[in-house]
Amino acid sequence: MGTSDFAVPSLEQLILSQKQVVAVYTQPDKPAGRGRSLVSPPVKRAALAWNLPVEQPLSLKKVEAVERLAGWQPDVIVVAAFGQILPQAVLDIPRYGCINIHPSLLPRWRGASPVAAAILAGDTFTGVSIMQLDKGMDTGPVLDRVQIPIEAQDTTGSLTAKLSLIATGLLQEVLAGCSRGELKPQPQDEAKATYCGQISKEDGEIDWQIPTVDIWRRVRAFQPWPGCYTRWQGKRLEITEAVPVSVPEDTTLDAGRVVALTPGAGELQAAFGLQTGDGVLGVVKVQLEGKRAMSADEFLRGQRQFIGTRLPSG
Repeated sequence: MGTSDFAVPSLEQLILSQKQVVAVYTQPDKPAGRGRSLVSPPVKRAALAWNLPVEQPLSLKKVEAVERLAGWQPDVIVVAAFGQILPQAVLDIPRYGCINIHPSLLPRWRGASPVAAAILAGDTFTGVSIMQLDKGMDTGPVLDRVQIPIEAQDTTGSLTAKLSLIATGLLQEVLAGCSRGELKPQPQDEAKATYCGQISKEDGEIDWQIPTVDIWRRVRAFQPWPGCYTRWQGKRLEITEAVPVSVPEDTTLDAGRVVALTPGAGELQAAFGLQTGDGVLGVVKVQLEGKRAMSADEFLRGQRQFIGTRLPSG
C-alpha cells in the first residue's frame, strides 16, 4: 500500500527480490494540471508496469473493501506513504500484521510531513523507521531503523529520494526477520514523541522579518512543494536555492530589501541577497511565475531595476 514516489523503490525491490506481491493498493486517480485530467499516482504507474493488480478504494473502512482485501490472503501488508489510516479490521488481516515505512527516526516526527519537519527544525540527522502499525498515528513499536545525516543543501525532494532507497534494504531485513521470528519490536518512548502536520500552499510565502537560517531552511523544506516564494511586480517569485551569507555587523537591516552581493558570495555563489530579520539570505536560483527556473544571476540580467527594491513579507 503506497501512493507517492517515496513508495516506488520499496515496491520494485519486493518484486526484484521475488516476493509474491499479490496486489498493490494506492489512492484513486486525481485531476491535475490546467486541463484537470485524471493522473495516476506513481505507485499505480509502477505496479501496472509490472503487471500487478491495482486496487484504489476510496476508503478501507467499508465492509466490502475489507472483505476484498482479505480475499487476497496477505501474509503481510507493507505500507509506505499510502495516505489512509488503516482501520483495525484491516490491521487484523495479515498473519504478520501491517508494517509501515516511515521517513523519520520515530518517535520524532510522527505525522504527514516528517522529512520537511526535520529540515525546518534544523535536525542534523534523520532516517527511516519500519514499525508495526497499530490504531494510532505512527505510534506502533519500531521493528528497525537506519539513520543518515542531513546535508546542508538537502531539500525535502533530495532527502526523500535518499530515504526511499535506504528503505528498500531495511525492508528486506525486516521481512526476513519476520519470517524467521527474530524481530523484537521496540515500543516508542512517548515522552520523546513529536508531531508534524500537513503542509499547505500558503506555508511557502516568505516572512522576511524572521531569521536568515529559518528562511533558508524553509527554502529547502518546501522544495519541490509548495515552494518558498515572495512577490515581485504582482507575480510569484519562487526562491528555489539559497544560502546564508555573512554581512558586516554594522549593516542596517531592512527586511525584504534586495541587495547586491560581491561576486561569489556564499558557498553557492549567490548573485544577490535579501535582507532578513537578522542578516542576508543569498539567492542562487529563482523562478518567476510563468517563466522557467533560472540562476539568480540570469534573473538579474533581465530585471536590472531589481536591486534596491523591497519585497513584501507573507
